Amino acid sequence: MSRAGLAQGSRFLAEIVALVLALMIPFGQFRGTTPVARAQQRSAPGAAPASLGIPSPQGSVSAGASASPAPTPVPRFTVFLDAAHGGPETGARLSSTLDEKDLVLALSVRLRSLLTAHGIAVVTTRESDSGPALNLRAAIANRAQASACLLLHATASGTGVHLYTAALAPEPAPSGLRPWATAQAPYLTQSLKLSSELSTALGQAGIPVILGSISLAPVDNIACPAVILEVAPLLPRRGKAGAPLSDPEYQTRLIDAIAGSIEQWRADWRSEVRPGTRLDMHLEGRTTSGVDGVAEAGKVQP
Repeated sequence: MSRAGLAQGSRFLAEIVALVLALMIPFGQFRGTTPVARAQQRSAPGAAPASLGIPSPQGSVSAGASASPAPTPVPRFTVFLDAAHGGPETGARLSSTLDEKDLVLALSVRLRSLLTAHGIAVVTTRESDSGPALNLRAAIANRAQASACLLLHATASGTGVHLYTAALAPEPAPSGLRPWATAQAPYLTQSLKLSSELSTALGQAGIPVILGSISLAPVDNIACPAVILEVAPLLPRRGKAGAPLSDPEYQTRLIDAIAGSIEQWRADWRSEVRPGTRLDMHLEGRTTSGVDGVAEAGKVQP
């Protein structure tokens, strides 16, 4: 081979070696900058770096985008229904063929169906002839984080509906666990408002109402606006005929009036901030009676 050929071959080999060495240089050092750095250099001073067009992982923030706070979850409006008694506990004897436990269960089932049809979430303590313990009923209400708690009872004495709220003194919501025995206290003001809403609706339906307060489990242990509704027969008055508790038309009037008051309560609930709104109700490793910010039954927060 001639000297000219050898020189040409050497130059070709040198170019190959130079190309290989260039490819071995880390990409971030090529020409002294990375692609992001070169994009920043091309941007105006202080401007956000140019997008590389790579989609960010779900939940992450892309380069140059300002982090925005996560939206606050919207609470769900839920109604808690407790049909009293059940199982071997029959409650009051309303007539020769009707026990309290059976009437309030029938009312609870009908009310639950009507509220659900109106898009309202409902949690019940029983859907059959069972008798959950009082502590368990309260625990179910607290875990549901309900916006309204209705405890259904019945009596053969009196007339219309007797509305009771807890006989507790109102208290501010504690920063820690609520004492089990007075879990209702921070909600008492709201419970009185709910009772007033029910009274108005029942009165408009022509059903007389008696308001009162009572110290009774499980209402004292419930951490939500709570009212006891004790339904009684309709006694004749002012030329109007009465109606026994077994009367289907009377039961329908009761259910419709209660459902109407809950609809109004939901509208009020949507337009205002409720006190004690779930106040760090996070309890782990506790029994079912110690859930949702309420101390375990029989124990109080030190």
